[in-house]
Amino acid sequence: MINKLILASASPRRKELLELVGLEFEVVPGDVDEAFHEAETPRDHVMRLSREKALAVSAMHPDAWVLGADTIVLVNGEILGKPQTGDEAREMLRKLSGRMHRVLSGFTVLKKNGGAVFTDAVESTVVFKNLSADEIEWYAGTDEPYDKAGGYAAQGIGASLIREIRGSYTNVVGLPLCEVVDALRQMGAARCC
Repeated sequence: MINKLILASASPRRKELLELVGLEFEVVPGDVDEAFHEAETPRDHVMRLSREKALAVSAMHPDAWVLGADTIVLVNGEILGKPQTGDEAREMLRKLSGRMHRVLSGFTVLKKNGGAVFTDAVESTVVFKNLSADEIEWYAGTDEPYDKAGGYAAQGIGASLIREIRGSYTNVVGLPLCEVVDALRQMGAARCC
């Protein structure tokens, strides 16, 4: 028998992606300190945070399968978080303009009372077109940049800024769906797809 599945994330994009493949799940955000640890690689960082989010939720739901995830955007070795202001959004867009950047997502599937844990990370590469000052101003003036790593939404009007994606598109949106679904099925956490 498959126990319930919990998404340890408040991200509406992760929720939408899981709903696309017909999964039944609950949402219980896994709040953790997202600061980098010294000497931690970006890959280690997203994997650790995905694990910590899943563990935080599984402590309250030990018999459930829990999925934790974390996504970061890196350009020239710099991590771009979620812009809080228009100035921050414009600065991020200037850094991404005409450049390639990496999107890394870590994910963890675990069940506390089953002793089962799987953690992995997926990387995609995104190439932005050269953005004019008007395009940057226009996009920063929309609602899209402000709750997304890197300050853009590949699944929204931000798609018009992207010249190319290499690797998983859903990873760029916030959850590498193919790899996550495979892990859920292999661990017996879900029957779908």
